[in-house]
Parts: sequence; structure tokens; C-alpha cells
Amino acid sequence: MKPLVLEGIEEYAVDNTRPEPELLTRLAAKTHAEMNYPQMLTGRLEGRLLKLLVRICRPRLVVELGTFTGYSALSMAEALPEDGRIITCERNIAAHDMAQAAFDESPHGGKIEIRMGDALKTLKSIDDEIDFSFVDADKENYPTYYEEIVTRTRPGGVILFDNMLWSGRVLDPQDEEDRAIDELNKIIASDDRVENVLLTVRDGVQFAIRN
Repeated sequence: MKPLVLEGIEEYAVDNTRPEPELLTRLAAKTHAEMNYPQMLTGRLEGRLLKLLVRICRPRLVVELGTFTGYSALSMAEALPEDGRIITCERNIAAHDMAQAAFDESPHGGKIEIRMGDALKTLKSIDDEIDFSFVDADKENYPTYYEEIVTRTRPGGVILFDNMLWSGRVLDPQDEEDRAIDELNKIIASDDRVENVLLTVRDGVQFAIRN
């Protein structure tokens, strides 16, 4: 992931953000040591943002597309009420196993359920209204995921999509992933069903609230 801000500024922001729990520090190190594409990890800055947003919103049902090694799910679970739950979707068995091991070690891990397989099928199987969602999955399907999520989100519910500046490639989309992200940014910005702001946090976060 190409940084969108000066490295020193990114480091300064991280240094002046509340530290992550020790379990997440170890999970990040293990992810970088053992997983392909460790740059997919949410990381401290965005992870603490997710925690704060969940703390503000107090959701009962969080849906996440793209568990990876569980860093973002655990970040959100920290602030989730005791009766809250997270359904998170993953296809990679190695990522699933690392995430589940971290969940098993965490006092908040019991709030999280990993569902393996196709994310769209999992979304369609959820009957309850969604309070909060975080999407960091296959980019070419972002517009499809958004449409499925927005129709299932309660009024006032929060919808977050990660990597929405895509290392700046949205300025001149060249391939399917670039075009899908650019398309979704335009869809969200003109969708009367939501209010939104595109945040320049890490690789860009679309932050929308359902009207």
C-alpha cells in the first residue's frame, strides 16, 4: 500500500494515538511474519478509529467483510456492548485460523463469529438489521457489497469501506479494482439513502450513515 501522507506524519499520528492492547501488537507482528500480503492488516491508527466509532454507535450487530487475521474485528469488539456481536466473513483458511486463535485468547473474542465462504451469500443469509459494517474485502465486488449492505442497514446505521483512495489510483483508474472503487465512491457520494465523508485515513475510508 503506497502511503498517502508523508511517512513522518503517519508515524506522528500513530505515536499520538492511544496504544493498542498487547494482544493486537502480537497479532500484528505474527501477521507480518507469517502471512502473505501483511499490508492488508488494519493497523493501529485505523483500528483505534474503528474502536472509537463502535463505542460512539453502540451497535448490537456488526458485519465485517474481510476478517484477514482478525485485527479489525478485535478492535471493534473491544468497544462492543456485552450483548453485541460481530459476524465477520473470510475465505482464506490460514487467515481464519490465525484470527480464531486470537479471538480465543481475547476476553472479547466470544462476541465474534467467523463465517467462511462467499461474503455475498453470508450477507444475504443475515436476517437482522445491520447497525454497523466494515468492508475490507475483494475490491471488484465493492459496489455489489455496498448495495446489499445499504438495504440491510437500519436508519442511523454506519457503513465503512476501506481502501477507498487505493494508493491514489482512483485518480486515474486503470484496472477492474481501480474502477470498482472509483465507481463506489461516486455512488456513495450521490446516494440519497446515506450521508457520507471520504476520510484520508491510511488508504482512505468511506464513512456513511444510513438516512
